[in-house]
Amino acid sequence: MHHVMLWGLIVAAFTYSASVQMLPSEAAVPGILPSGFGDAVDRDVARLRAATAPFKSLDKAVAAGYAKDSPNCIEHQPHGAMGYHHNNKALMDAKLDVEKPEVLVYERLADGTYRLNGVEYIVPISAWSREEAPTIMGQKLNKAPNLGIWYLHVWNWEQSPNGLFSDWNPRVKCSGATPKM
Repeated sequence: MHHVMLWGLIVAAFTYSASVQMLPSEAAVPGILPSGFGDAVDRDVARLRAATAPFKSLDKAVAAGYAKDSPNCIEHQPHGAMGYHHNNKALMDAKLDVEKPEVLVYERLADGTYRLNGVEYIVPISAWSREEAPTIMGQKLNKAPNLGIWYLHVWNWEQSPNGLFSDWNPRVKCSGATPKM
């Protein structure tokens, strides 16, 4: 009897452990998860998606402190585009938080609405005092001295064929109708 109870506890522990390893949102993200960067990054991407889901509405992003207007869509053909960057200046410091990206990256669609495609983490160079690059999600940020920032894109809503952390996404376009807010 003791062995049966012990075996039952072991099976229950493994079952529980397996069920908490993958968040529900992770299973439903074909093309984005699994990322190929390991379980820790996959968990971070799932956390990022949960944190930014409300910002699929640009109005909700603006209400949360992200800039309402982003005048230029950034693209670099034939590599693709980044989209419209809506930043939250209150988050521009030396601290990085997976659930609080400094920039939300949108694409303006043909009907004039905006679609959230990803995020960008930013650390101002002036705020970073260490030699090594800042890191988030196991990735080193890229340095852009001409812009005065360290940065990293994450395509957490629109898969980029160039990779989860690539600068450019060929699926993102800089064409669209007059914006609808």
